[in-house]
Amino acid sequence: MDQKRRMLLSTFWIFAVLNYIYADVFTLFFDPAVHTGTVTMTAGAVLFFAIAMETSIAMLVLSRVLKRGANRWANIAAGTFHTGLVAWSLFGQTPQPFYAFFAAVEIAWTLFIVVYAWTWKREASSITRARTAGPASTTPTTA
Repeated sequence: MDQKRRMLLSTFWIFAVLNYIYADVFTLFFDPAVHTGTVTMTAGAVLFFAIAMETSIAMLVLSRVLKRGANRWANIAAGTFHTGLVAWSLFGQTPQPFYAFFAAVEIAWTLFIVVYAWTWKREASSITRARTAGPASTTPTTA
């Protein structure tokens, strides 16, 4: 079950990253503010957004390789961060309709990732083994 959840989380991040990329490409081509030069970004802002994008890309791999506990918290943290970042991007000027659509999908999807990771429980078999194993016997066995 853990392996299936890892693969699904990685796949969910692929969906999110593709939406981020398409929203950015559409913005470059169809947002008048980009073409009129009214949008300016500092080098620090560009670096921040590069780091933000890299975290979502890294989650493709991290979701597959991290152990359950670290994986769960990494997905919760990254999903919360990206949900907040996309929600924040909607404030200021009124977004283009295409961007509002992408943002709605991205927010819903990253919230879904957070919930899916949050509900990731330990496998029952490992919990059962730990409970039924009990303390190790110190009595010597005879052959």
